[in-house]
Amino acid sequence: MLLLFGFKTVSKALQGRAATCRNCGAFVHHMLEEQATRFTLFFIPVLTVSRKFRITCTNCGYISSLSARQRRALERPF
Repeated sequence: MLLLFGFKTVSKALQGRAATCRNCGAFVHHMLEEQATRFTLFFIPVLTVSRKFRITCTNCGYISSLSARQRRALERPF
């Protein structure tokens, strides 16, 4: 019996927001990205093992990681 399994990381762009960068201090648009690591069985994603969020400044390229709670706070309307 042959059993094929593994892990796959998938990146997904989420809606960003204008904010002040911690690194350069500019008030610019920031891109929000989700990275999900999924367990695959016979090349079919079965379950999500981990989920990470990061935000990138479009001015200087500074990348910082976010928790799920911080990401939810960014998605709320003003």
